[in-house]
Amino acid sequence: MHDDDHLPNEATAGNDAPAEHDVIGSEMRRAIEAIVLVAHEPVPVELLAQLLEQPLPAIESWWQELAEQYRHDDRGFELVEIAGGLRYQSVASTSAYVERFILNEQRARLSGAALETLAIIAYKQPISRAQVASIRGVDPDGVIRTLMARGYVDEVGRDTGPGQAVLLGTTELFCDKLGLRSIDDLPPIAEFIPDADVVEALEAGLRLPGTHESPGAAATQ
Repeated sequence: MHDDDHLPNEATAGNDAPAEHDVIGSEMRRAIEAIVLVAHEPVPVELLAQLLEQPLPAIESWWQELAEQYRHDDRGFELVEIAGGLRYQSVASTSAYVERFILNEQRARLSGAALETLAIIAYKQPISRAQVASIRGVDPDGVIRTLMARGYVDEVGRDTGPGQAVLLGTTELFCDKLGLRSIDDLPPIAEFIPDADVVEALEAGLRLPGTHESPGAAATQ
């Protein structure tokens, strides 16, 4: 046996560093994908560098590699740098299908009953089903199931009284759809209640001709 047989293979040793670099690069690309995917706003490249604890030039290289890979695979989405950060968006060639989907989703609007129930829950939360029913005067279970399926309402606790009824409240998605930072940003409900003079004007406008009452008419009927 020659002494050279005990020496490390120089070619193999030299490949360790590139292999390790590829592993790190693969992990970082997956991390970039995951972060940008869940973000609601474009993610600055500088923020990615801080979160992943990697140099900025490396982050730039990795996200551009991802973008090129998506283009090469002819995906229906792309990774772009826009508004100061990275985000995913559909490619222009799919715009007709995306537009069709958006229009279909817009048609699936909430009914008047659902909107009324959602408003009650938003302003009265936490509130039980029984309390919602007492306000609306009808069984709200079907509407509440719809609101929960849409992600606007969820169970937030239980009443401490007898029966420990489930209490309902709005979700973060509800605030996001309305552009609210929190439920505290809901406008005061008094803003939607007309003043007495407005109510009087409405009543006057809706009263049929020839039905003007004398001041004491209502009291005598």
